[in-house]
Amino acid sequence: MKLTLEELLAFATVVDSGSITAAAEQLDQTVSGVSRALSRLEEKLETTLLRRTTRRLELTEEGAAMLAHARQILAAADLAEEQMALRRQRPAGRLRVNAASPFMLHVVVPLVGAFRAAYPEIELELNTNDQIIDLLEHRTDVAIRIGTLRDSTLHARALGSNRIRVLASPDYLNARGTPATVAELGDHTLLGFTQPESLNRWPLRGENGAEVEIRPQISASSGETLRQLALAGQGIVSLADFMTDADRRAGRLVQVLKGSTIEVRQPIHAVYYLNTQLSARIAVFLDFLQERLAP
Repeated sequence: MKLTLEELLAFATVVDSGSITAAAEQLDQTVSGVSRALSRLEEKLETTLLRRTTRRLELTEEGAAMLAHARQILAAADLAEEQMALRRQRPAGRLRVNAASPFMLHVVVPLVGAFRAAYPEIELELNTNDQIIDLLEHRTDVAIRIGTLRDSTLHARALGSNRIRVLASPDYLNARGTPATVAELGDHTLLGFTQPESLNRWPLRGENGAEVEIRPQISASSGETLRQLALAGQGIVSLADFMTDADRRAGRLVQVLKGSTIEVRQPIHAVYYLNTQLSARIAVFLDFLQERLAP
């Protein structure tokens, strides 16, 4: 037996208005609809709630007891709806965000202060993982993914894109020389990813005009590790702008083979489950992030 709010509301409104006809008018429903709802409620409770006479409706003893419960349930439902509406206006609750460590460090962390000032009732839980994770297994509300998305059951929202450049530190170039052509990369130490292999396709125009696939002498699973190696003068690297903007502005890293560079941009998406309604706290977080990722 499962009572519905519709049935409880019909019952309470009939009592308050004095008749099924008046209740139907108040609820903007048909008389037959209200009557059926009332009958279903009595059938589920296996009791008579209202005695119907030719002139009026009278509560039975069971009806009076049920009316008190119905009013409490309807009041609780109204309160919950009001609180949810308030929460939509002032998003609150825990938000679990997962991203690769470079994106978390260089993009999300610098924005936390401003986001918390705007939405102080949202509790952020920031987790990093350089590999694709299962959102349910890791209890994650939203994950930020860089690069082409695989087919999945996840819903995706595009947040922007980031340009990729080939870079090296001035110390490395002073010691090893600056390559003038793509072919000269073979004389240099190249820093690349252990996986996926697609990240070792650099945005440089090769002999056939396509991107150049490199074989790294030093590999790492994390872009942040590769950034630190490049800053330490250990080789030439290809990284996204969101990781290296500050380094390039400060002169710690400089672009290599600019004339041979192809315009390649990595897409940035937020992903979450299709069967989960996008809550207010996720929505405001993604809006906030997307606005600041805009070129």
